[in-house]
Amino acid sequence: MDTTTKKVWFVTGASKGLGLILVQKLLQNGYAVAATSRNKQELIDAVGDTNAPFLPLAVNLTDETSVRQAIDATIHTLGGLDVVVNNAGYGLTGSLEELTDLEARQNFDINVFGSLNVIRQAMPFLRKQNAGHILNISSIGGFYGNFPGWGIYCATKFAVEGFSESLAAEVNAFGVHVTIVAPGYFRTNFLSAGSFALPITQLDAYKEVRESQQFHQQVMDGNQPGDPEKAADAMIQITTESNPPLHLFLGQDAYDMANAKLNDVHNELEQWKALTVSTGFAS
Repeated sequence: MDTTTKKVWFVTGASKGLGLILVQKLLQNGYAVAATSRNKQELIDAVGDTNAPFLPLAVNLTDETSVRQAIDATIHTLGGLDVVVNNAGYGLTGSLEELTDLEARQNFDINVFGSLNVIRQAMPFLRKQNAGHILNISSIGGFYGNFPGWGIYCATKFAVEGFSESLAAEVNAFGVHVTIVAPGYFRTNFLSAGSFALPITQLDAYKEVRESQQFHQQVMDGNQPGDPEKAADAMIQITTESNPPLHLFLGQDAYDMANAKLNDVHNELEQWKALTVSTGFAS
């Protein structure tokens, strides 16, 4: 086993989807892995048999004490902590008018504040050892928000992108890397029940939102172009790089949408440049 495979990984949301595939690949390659889920037995059953060091943990990511105990158990049981993957999250559709305050806050609690709880508990150890890598799983929807009905979900992922950029600047001096992983559509169970929530109240007036929900549930689900096995391989690869990216888009669709957003912003900047720069005090 070389030095890279001795890294200790901590992965949230590991009982299904990309998180599960990542954990299985890590274990197959001899990495030590602590993995979290709300249900420990479900996680154990999903991961299956392994000869590599594996620590399954039942964690409530919205409870900082639960998160602290999980990080402490990882360090104590596996002997350290090197790579943190904030993967837990779920999709939510519904127009901003339809979604209740509770529905919106619950999405933020898991997708944003759950990750912040993990970072807050992991950083003291990573900072003291002057090394580490934090992978925050965002989405192309955290960079490109032109998805009717995905406003709150996109807002959670835009938040992940924002705090991750600041985190990268804060922890660089401690030798800790941060990478924002922004996948496009990958063929996991993200669009199925348990990972994808609909609003309690739906308004027929929002035709584009209903069409988007139908498209994602009935057309895109099971037909996503991205291969999650390759996504997991890419995530493992960047943790072996001496200069890993801050932004890692995954999938041709993510690449295309990111470029479309960059072009749109550039064009608007130039179109409205005169007005933009006219707002300073006269020299």
